[in-house]
Amino acid sequence: MKQVVQNYKSGELALLDVPVPGCKPDGVLVRSAYSLISTGTELMKVSEAGMSMVGKARSRPDQVAKVMQSVATNGVPATYRKVMGKLDSYTPLGYSLCGVVEQVGAGIDDVKVGDLVACAGNEHALHAELNWVPKNLYAPVPDGLAPQHAAFGTVGSIALQGVRQGEPQLGEVALVIGLGLIGQLVVQLLTASGVRVVGVDPDPARCELAERLGAVACGDPASAAVVGAVAELTGGHGVDQVYLAAGGGSNQPVELAAQLSRDRGRVVDIGKCRLDLPWNAYYEKELDVRFSRSYGPGRYDPAYELEGRDYPIGYVRWTERRNLACFLDLAARGRVDVEPLVSHVADFDDAVETYQRLKEGELKAVTVLFRYPGPAEHTAGAAAPAVAVPAVRRRGGTASAPARAAQAPVRLAFVGAGNYATSMLLPHLSQRDGVELSTVVTTTALSGANAQRKFGFAEATTDLDAVLGDKSIDAVFVVTRHSSHAELTRRALLAGKAVFVEKPLALTEDELAGVLAAVEESGNDRLQVGFNRRFAPLLQEARQRFGARTGPASLRYLVNAGQLQHGSWYLQQGTEGSRFAGEGGHFIDTASWLLQADPVSVYAVAASGNEDLHVVLGYPDGSTATISYVTTGAPTFPKETLDLVADGKVLRLDDFVRASVYGRKRWVSSRLPKARDKGQNAELAAFVKAVRTGGPMPVPLESLVATTAATLAVQAGLAAGAPVTLARTR
Repeated sequence: MKQVVQNYKSGELALLDVPVPGCKPDGVLVRSAYSLISTGTELMKVSEAGMSMVGKARSRPDQVAKVMQSVATNGVPATYRKVMGKLDSYTPLGYSLCGVVEQVGAGIDDVKVGDLVACAGNEHALHAELNWVPKNLYAPVPDGLAPQHAAFGTVGSIALQGVRQGEPQLGEVALVIGLGLIGQLVVQLLTASGVRVVGVDPDPARCELAERLGAVACGDPASAAVVGAVAELTGGHGVDQVYLAAGGGSNQPVELAAQLSRDRGRVVDIGKCRLDLPWNAYYEKELDVRFSRSYGPGRYDPAYELEGRDYPIGYVRWTERRNLACFLDLAARGRVDVEPLVSHVADFDDAVETYQRLKEGELKAVTVLFRYPGPAEHTAGAAAPAVAVPAVRRRGGTASAPARAAQAPVRLAFVGAGNYATSMLLPHLSQRDGVELSTVVTTTALSGANAQRKFGFAEATTDLDAVLGDKSIDAVFVVTRHSSHAELTRRALLAGKAVFVEKPLALTEDELAGVLAAVEESGNDRLQVGFNRRFAPLLQEARQRFGARTGPASLRYLVNAGQLQHGSWYLQQGTEGSRFAGEGGHFIDTASWLLQADPVSVYAVAASGNEDLHVVLGYPDGSTATISYVTTGAPTFPKETLDLVADGKVLRLDDFVRASVYGRKRWVSSRLPKARDKGQNAELAAFVKAVRTGGPMPVPLESLVATTAATLAVQAGLAAGAPVTLARTR
């Protein structure tokens, strides 16, 4: 299928061939009929992409701050790869469309195949022939409403939420500053609510349009006519509410709002304009400044938007989806007329040319719609309590690798192409001799297309079954969200593939048991979990310098994990597990590798009021490892520090930048001049070698299972408030 994309680094716009998105549960696959270009929001994004790197940085100071923090944590080279990888990727455009339901996912019962729906969201209602849309981001189109008018659903919801924030009442007077698409809709919604409206915009044509759609008077912001109209309508008191629907860097809208508001009036910000509030003017009138967050309650909440968890109507009357349905109803009943707002309808095949004409000013429009080909013209794409450590059973003993030609390249498939895969794994594999990147599988079409373009995959698809059934593929990398790791690993093992799965291997004991059942059923134990730190060259050399030990050891591992950004999927603990469940295996595996044994007991204590954990691991020879996983430390402090003490010697690791060993002689490594090497490249080399030669996997399966069981035991220990014994099953 085709999708409109933009490269944020170069500014290039393209109509790209991408895989058809999969139809996941709790959502529908929608074939687009019409999608809407927001000439404000989208053109702002298009313009930003055309800026220099300095210009981009100035326009997004919030992102610059994140980059600087990443430099402090990960070093310059790793941060550079990460940032440039994101910039040099195709990003989607679009967020408002109408289309026909083509496939219904599990758990959906309010629409059926063939129904017309309006869809919302800058990740789900894209300028693409097909989109997967979760249940709270679509609404059925009422009878009698044309598809091209239903395509206004998202922008209509934005305007409607803004009006709700202003709490208009019958007989009031409102000022709408900015008469673009959102402003024109706000004018109509206010008029339908019994509010008299004055509009402000420097474009006479937009002022004339707003007056035709219900505004009492409109004019240029510097026009005396606007001031006079407000004075006449309000008896000189000023308007009851102001809606800022303008964009740009001028502070004039904010100043005009204060000038024309009544005492204790309401100012609602809907657009993205400069907001340097003149303190005296806003203080003296005690103005109530409010913000309108996009489509309404539910926006930016993953539980609502992605998991389909609705808010009870008794507590939240107007949610994102209910706003969408309300606007469609208003349009169907003629209370809002969007037809006069349609300046141009373009065929989807002409999308790139249309954007260029808008950007260059050749095409002046309030709204542009893309019209998609009809269905016939489309082609389909493609106690202390005890926790048992499960025994590893293999049918017929240890599996041997499938037969393959000695000189043939190792053919790899990736399931998932997110940030970690594209910044930490694929750059190494794409440069490795004897490796062929065969297929990348993603649920979103564009991420697969980006990975194919940047790393040279032969194919991008959303069809996992086809990949697992492809006998020419030697190994599958599972680099998806944590909740899917165990099931995808299980399926790939049963398909006879060697599997590299990023941590964690499993989030529950049942998931771990399922993976081991697949090993036993298939006889395929060709599994590696992404515990990369044991492969770090600096740590490997330090362990060699430390030498053998004769007595028990004490190990302390401080992980300065830091706070997560709001909205991170790591915070979705109900589905993705706790942070430690996702990351803790790294540190347990490192400790066990240094101590050359698997843990036999786990004791965990949580700090009150935050996510800080202290985990004590016991080992068969009396050694202990204490892992302090903290989120409340200073971001400028190193992320990982480790001390190993035994036999009168101390090994010290400072954040994979420097290591030292203290004993009869002191050894201190040179400070790494470039980046922290946490072992990903060496780990991948070992995995590829094992697949190519049929030799043993880099880490014994028993060790991977023991580390996973110990990680899971942390939660059990916290719940019980007592040590957990890791009992081996026979």
